[in-house]
Amino acid sequence: MLRTLSRPLVAGVERWLPSALVFAVVLTGVVAVLALALTDAAPVEVLRGWGDGLTGLLAFMTQMALILLLGYTLANTRQVGRLLVRAGSLPRTPVQAYAGVTLAAALGSLISWGLGLVVGALLAKEVARQGRTRGMRLHFPLLVACGYAGYVVWHMGYSGSGPLAAATPGSFVEEQIGRTIPVTETIFAPWNLLAIVVTVVVVVAAMASLRPRAEDAVVELPAAPDDRAATEQVGSRAGSPAASTRSAAGATGQDPAPLTPADRVDRSRVITTAAGLALAAYLVVYFAQEGFALTLDIVNWTFLAAILLLVRSPVELGALVADAARNVGDILLQFPLYAGILGIMTTSGLITVFSDFFVDLASPTTLGLWAFLSGGLVNMFIPSGGGQFAVQAPVFLQAAEQLGVAPEVVVMGIAYGDQWTNMIQPFWALPVLAIAGLGIRDILGYTTIALLVTGVVFTGTMLLVGAG
Repeated sequence: MLRTLSRPLVAGVERWLPSALVFAVVLTGVVAVLALALTDAAPVEVLRGWGDGLTGLLAFMTQMALILLLGYTLANTRQVGRLLVRAGSLPRTPVQAYAGVTLAAALGSLISWGLGLVVGALLAKEVARQGRTRGMRLHFPLLVACGYAGYVVWHMGYSGSGPLAAATPGSFVEEQIGRTIPVTETIFAPWNLLAIVVTVVVVVAAMASLRPRAEDAVVELPAAPDDRAATEQVGSRAGSPAASTRSAAGATGQDPAPLTPADRVDRSRVITTAAGLALAAYLVVYFAQEGFALTLDIVNWTFLAAILLLVRSPVELGALVADAARNVGDILLQFPLYAGILGIMTTSGLITVFSDFFVDLASPTTLGLWAFLSGGLVNMFIPSGGGQFAVQAPVFLQAAEQLGVAPEVVVMGIAYGDQWTNMIQPFWALPVLAIAGLGIRDILGYTTIALLVTGVVFTGTMLLVGAG
């Protein structure tokens, strides 16, 4: 029944959903028109607010780009690749395969959203490959969908953009409400930790229940003899230009060029290890002095320290970062547009208009639910957790102040909404699909089921928190 209901939605999304950049440009125009229609702002004032606002989130943009860059880099280190090979050998039944991929992707996403995306896709391929060698009949599109479905909890975890922005000194949240919101009140609040457990259990069970029956057609992973080697050698695919020259010389029978002092330094583990140990020592001192005070910067330095300690040389690190950097361009291009939208809303007073609307519509009990539902809707137009939070948070924080609602409730409501509709918003699925070699239509029917079942959990959580 759920599959039948999801088909019209899948067809509509495939036909009508434009790119994320188009959404950002169109939304800018919509907000500008609303500012002119609903406030006293003149066209020149709106234009100036937009232009001045373009640079308003540069620090935040850099922090978000680093989270994605470092998460991808960490996921592609040799050590993580070996873990994926081992994890791929664990499932012995189709149920274990689908459930295991979903669970691993969810756990990776709770650590870092970039890590979760890559781990989910790579593990789906590895499980499919090893399952085929053991004679298991596995539907590869469903395995990939499982790898993406685990992403539905990312904004509740360690790299959650909204909660971390609210906890970071100097952020727009601190400027608006006069204080930061520590992660002990958001990510590590008992009610959010319980919601994580329930959500993971529900989505793992739901995805496993979608497994093909004996009479159903199955699309298996195409045979590729080098799959295992590609997985095991993740993180060591590239080298320095000098190394490439030496390899080419060896292939033609020529004597390889001798290593220069610069080559030896570039290939030395001492450099990266020393930097990693220094950064790890800083983190130890920071947590000893500040307690568990997470910020976007501290999360990024945690990932960077781990990467520096795992790689074998600056050459390997450079290759990993170059590969990961291909996924950062969209953030760098779109965030100034989101900042411009925020500039229009702030300069024109549109933010107050929206806030008053939700104050009239909601009650102290339901404001968190409205933050969640509107977050899910806005995510369809702004497929970036950080960009969306920058646009939505000021509205709901002001409404929360007027209604006497704790700000952490609306912060997590927006976060829940953002991660929720990622299941039908294909923007963040694109890296997963590129790794798997599939199209969005291959997985969207399955991830729509994840949307439906997790929506029940998120709705219930926000109502219970609002009532409590």
